[in-house]
Amino acid sequence: MKVLFVDAGNYCRSPAAEIVARTMATQIGAAGWQFSSAGLKDKHVGDTADPRSIEACATRGYDLTAFRCREITDHDYRTHDVILAMDRDNASQLEARRPFGNTTPVRLFLGSREVPDPYYGESDGFSLMMSQIEEGVRVLLSRGQG
Repeated sequence: MKVLFVDAGNYCRSPAAEIVARTMATQIGAAGWQFSSAGLKDKHVGDTADPRSIEACATRGYDLTAFRCREITDHDYRTHDVILAMDRDNASQLEARRPFGNTTPVRLFLGSREVPDPYYGESDGFSLMMSQIEEGVRVLLSRGQG
């Protein structure tokens, strides 16, 4: 199962989701899972993740220091089994960018709920983000599907 996490800039939420998913999958021995992330904008391409995301991940035992941001490509739609958006706006933009004829499912990561963007908020937003991401990854891995 190849899962792509997507948010606006691949700077806060989606990198955290990627590293949490990779770490949890390894810890439980969930073979066959591959995780990556991307953003809808090119603003942060090549940058590290938001320092607050790096810190929030480190606080919970996840190492996000080697991560580099990237923008989603048409290739991503073809090579992933499911694309998980962090919020409804991201999902809408993903649908608008979908290559003609592509049928890869685009869903909200948390089902009917969103992972709020903590970028403009206080540091407690990053703690909430991490709790939601850990919960979402546990559910994703327990279902064994995207």
